[in-house]
Amino acid sequence: MILLSGGLDSATAAAVAVRESSNCAAMTFRYGQRHEVEVESARKLVAFFGIGTHLIVDIPVDVFQRTALNPSSGIDVPKNRDLRRSDDIPDTYVPARNTLFLAYALAYAESSGIRSIYIGVNALDYSGYPDCRPEYIDAFERMANLGTRAGVEGRSFSIRAPLIAMSKSDIIRLGRDLGVDYSLTHSCYDPGPDGVSCGECDSCLLRRRGFIEAGVADPTRYGK
Repeated sequence: MILLSGGLDSATAAAVAVRESSNCAAMTFRYGQRHEVEVESARKLVAFFGIGTHLIVDIPVDVFQRTALNPSSGIDVPKNRDLRRSDDIPDTYVPARNTLFLAYALAYAESSGIRSIYIGVNALDYSGYPDCRPEYIDAFERMANLGTRAGVEGRSFSIRAPLIAMSKSDIIRLGRDLGVDYSLTHSCYDPGPDGVSCGECDSCLLRRRGFIEAGVADPTRYGK
């Protein structure tokens, strides 16, 4: 099971999963996010990788009220932040997002006999989200095996985060080596009506810097 947002990291994690297993499913979430264009990117990636099962889960937008990614929150997406301030959790943080996403994936995995869940979280080049850290992934894996029938019966789950200790440039190099078409991905938190990336949010800044440092051409269109 692959948590596939349509972004750069999830696409690379998907490439790792597809390399390691010939039978993958993907799950994408629509929760009223500003960058809902990423859902279409996820569909394109599913076709690109030849993934047979793709679930799109709708979560009511009101669940995630206090985040800049919810356009009805009245909170602006931060632009041109100093990304070196790793202790500063930005307003693009979505409350308990990965916990909910992983819980949905776990429910489907247990129902379908799947034992591995792949997620593209990263703890180096990221915006400081607490649910992207190794200790969080380890804790969720323990919970998954304590709180499921499969886990207590010895059919344990593995939460795989293959990118968690990699820089963005290393992730891009890995994806290139695995044949990922990054033109199919979308990273911007605040794209224009035409889907063009803003070039100034955390996600755009990290993506741009990653491609430069990797020495790989960035296929993204940026507004600025």
